[in-house]
Amino acid sequence: MAREFRRIVRVLDTDIDGELPLVYGLSVVKGIGYTFSLAVCRVLGLDPYMKLGYLTDEEVKNIEAVVREPLKYHIPDWYYNRRKDYTTGENIHLTGATLLFHVKEDIEREKKIKSWRGVRHIYGLKVRGQRTRTTGRTGITVGVKRKRTQQQQQKKQ
Repeated sequence: MAREFRRIVRVLDTDIDGELPLVYGLSVVKGIGYTFSLAVCRVLGLDPYMKLGYLTDEEVKNIEAVVREPLKYHIPDWYYNRRKDYTTGENIHLTGATLLFHVKEDIEREKKIKSWRGVRHIYGLKVRGQRTRTTGRTGITVGVKRKRTQQQQQKKQ
C-alpha cells in the first residue's frame, strides 16, 4: 500500500516541511532536539530517516503522545529538557510556547531574587561565563578621531 505524501505536516502546533527526514523534522519543534527525536522514533519503531510527509495521521498522533508523556513510554529522564522542575519537582519535557513561558519565568525569578545570573540578565550581559572584553559589544560604535580633526573642532568652538 502506497502512502500519501503531504508537503506540510503539523506536529505539536508546528508546521514542518514534509521533505525533511523524520528526525530532523521533529527537531524543528521548539524543545525537541536530535537525540530526543531519535528516541521518539525508536520507541514507536519508525524509520528515523523516512520523509516526514509520508507519516499517517495516526503516526503523528502517536508522536505527539510520546512527546507529551515520555515517562509513560519509558524514555529515560536525562532526555527531558526540564528535570527537577522548580515548582513541582518533577521531571517533565516541555515544547513550544510552554517551554518559552517557563524559561522566561525562570529568568524573571532569578532577576527578582538578584542571583548572579539574574543580575547579569538585568544588565544585559553574558550569563554563562563568556569573556566580554572584546566580544558581545552592542550599541553605537565610536571611531578614533585624528589629531587634525580634533584641533579643527576645538578651534570652531
